[in-house]
Amino acid sequence: MNRDVFDHRVTESAAADVRLASMEFDGAGQWLTSVGEGPSEPLAAEAWVFDEALAGVLLVHHRWRGWVPPGGRVEPGETPREGARRELFEETGIEVELLPEPAAATVRSYRPEWPATLGLSFVAIVDAAKPLEAESGQQAAWTPLSEAWATYFPEDASRVRQYARWLREVSAR
Repeated sequence: MNRDVFDHRVTESAAADVRLASMEFDGAGQWLTSVGEGPSEPLAAEAWVFDEALAGVLLVHHRWRGWVPPGGRVEPGETPREGARRELFEETGIEVELLPEPAAATVRSYRPEWPATLGLSFVAIVDAAKPLEAESGQQAAWTPLSEAWATYFPEDASRVRQYARWLREVSAR
């Protein structure tokens, strides 16, 4: 498959994920439209992994961003969903299907000197007893949603909690 076709697939996938996201922050949809042909590189993807009780979230300790959901840069030719699954596996050893709809779309800069980019957050629910295989030099741990965690993006904790509440409500119906 040539690069143009692959890039089109990735761009279309990212745009569809933004439209499907349960929550949109930072004007992600408008930002995506304003960049024209598609998202600027790099795209970012992460996985919000909840335990079955929706009381805890799986976080990894990044060397300068603190405790964050597993995630990172979407590799060339990879859709955001594929990137989130890969990053989750690389950082925690967990291989799982993600829920069909993304939890959130956001626009942010991961370092002050980097341009803003599209970030998509996908969701998985797993048994918290499943063994974790953390990436070398990056601890992975379950964190109760009721507790605060130190992170570079302080708004993320409330966004993750908000989504978990929504999931609880949906599953109670």
